[in-house]
Amino acid sequence: MIDQLIEYDKELFLFLNNLGVESWDGFWMFYTTKFYWIPLYAILLYLMFKNHDRKTFLITILVVALMVSFTDQVTNLFKYGFERFRPCHDETVNSLMRLVKPSCGGRYGFFSGHASNSMAVAVFTGLMLKHKYKYLIFLMLFWAAAMAYSRVYIGVHFPLDIFCGMIFGALSGFGFYKLNKYLAKRFTS
Repeated sequence: MIDQLIEYDKELFLFLNNLGVESWDGFWMFYTTKFYWIPLYAILLYLMFKNHDRKTFLITILVVALMVSFTDQVTNLFKYGFERFRPCHDETVNSLMRLVKPSCGGRYGFFSGHASNSMAVAVFTGLMLKHKYKYLIFLMLFWAAAMAYSRVYIGVHFPLDIFCGMIFGALSGFGFYKLNKYLAKRFTS
């Protein structure tokens, strides 16, 4: 059963990855690079600062730092626990795929840190700001899904890597949102 699922995952990866064309490679490399999203993170922080009192905002900064650290570290535990090769290191697919990135990255890819981190940020910020910007969560979820897809496009993750990363990230984002609400209530009342 699991072997069949992995085969389907590889087939889906090859299909999606090979849809890519050179004229879009630059866009997806830009999109997948975390550095270029610093302005978005700054805007989200500003919106949280603007819509919450100073003490709540400081608690939120701490919770966001914990959330990103948590998703990063759990992702690494899974990568080294499962040791599933990235597509570019998997001999059954690496000769059939497009690797857009100049290098492959680490050996293991289950599950995607980009997918988990971006989905955690999307869910957390969408929920934190829903009272003022009710459609923001949908934009953030779209942004996170595109971030996840970018990892397949450039050739460094299988679809299951990003799907599991997105699920983990969504659960983490929701959990840390609840933690933030609890801490804000406890320390600002």
